[in-house]
Amino acid sequence: MSDPRYTPLAQSLPATVPFVGPETQERQRGAPFDARLGANENIFGPSPRAIAAMQDATADLWMYGDPENYDLRQALALHHRIQPENIVVGEGIDGLLGYLVRLLINPGDCVVTSLGAYPTFNYHVAGFGGVLHTVPYVDDHEDPASLFAKAAEVDAKLVYLANPDNPMASWHRGAEIVTAMDALPEGCLLVLDEAYVECAPNGTAAPVDINDPRVIRMRTFSKAYGLAGARVGYALGAPGLISAFNKVRNHFGMNRSAQAGALAALADSDWLTHVQSEITNARDRLSQIAHDNGLTPLPSATNFVAIDCGHDGAFAKATLDALIEAGLFVRMPFAEPQNRCIRVSCGPASDLNQFAAALPKALAAARAATGR
Repeated sequence: MSDPRYTPLAQSLPATVPFVGPETQERQRGAPFDARLGANENIFGPSPRAIAAMQDATADLWMYGDPENYDLRQALALHHRIQPENIVVGEGIDGLLGYLVRLLINPGDCVVTSLGAYPTFNYHVAGFGGVLHTVPYVDDHEDPASLFAKAAEVDAKLVYLANPDNPMASWHRGAEIVTAMDALPEGCLLVLDEAYVECAPNGTAAPVDINDPRVIRMRTFSKAYGLAGARVGYALGAPGLISAFNKVRNHFGMNRSAQAGALAALADSDWLTHVQSEITNARDRLSQIAHDNGLTPLPSATNFVAIDCGHDGAFAKATLDALIEAGLFVRMPFAEPQNRCIRVSCGPASDLNQFAAALPKALAAARAATGR
């Protein structure tokens, strides 16, 4: 019997999952985590109205979801004061990134991102044979000028920029990004990932003309809206580009319950305000915990805080391992020099109390292990 005839590209790729999930780590350690502070989920939870809407929808799950996402696109259009033709809904930003790369990248086409930026985008680029070029962060920020200059140098078809950024939580004013776009080379599309924009200060969202063909903006219900497990994302862009998604997307990718939950979450502005307040308080608490332990918290416009452990990646990894051993799920950046940090999600006081109790012991274990 013969094996399937994989493409040469598929044969060249590693069979890996971009993220090691907390569930995998729990199976490996043989115990559940006491606090889940690593995946940047909204631990404060979704709107109760969203939960109720999803529960009400369960009786209808024998039906496919609306393949046009009509009601959600109408509501999003009203929310953003644009037209439904400017919006495509998909299975989280991750799913939409995959569709976008499929639409634009042939084997050998160049793509630009920051070294150490959100890795799932890179995963899709590799999966369609794109050639990834990276530029370093500048002062822990993704740097539009460097990105666009590299895009011009290599004739990139796509350039990826997250604002606010994951994993460093840094951000630019949206107007600065629009100004920097003057240097975006002809024929290059800016993928502006705004997953955390609801957590950020006013003025962070880029004031882009919705019909500007040079940019597509990605948004999600996974972060501030608390629906990470429902997988609801959407993209904002010029009608021609948005329409092109219909050529390749999974038209039944959105289930009815997720559609109902996103609609209800969008309508509950009071809950969003409540979550934003909780995130602000948790960021302040995480920063104080860092200071109490002689560490440096980086300014954050997200629902997590990157904490500079003061040494190199080996020391940060030893700290991370000790926290995981203590029952706290946290993560860290994977590229130098950002990997001197650990990244801790905002959460309720009970979770942050556990982090505060575990961190001094974890740092002591890291010092013993590394001789720092």
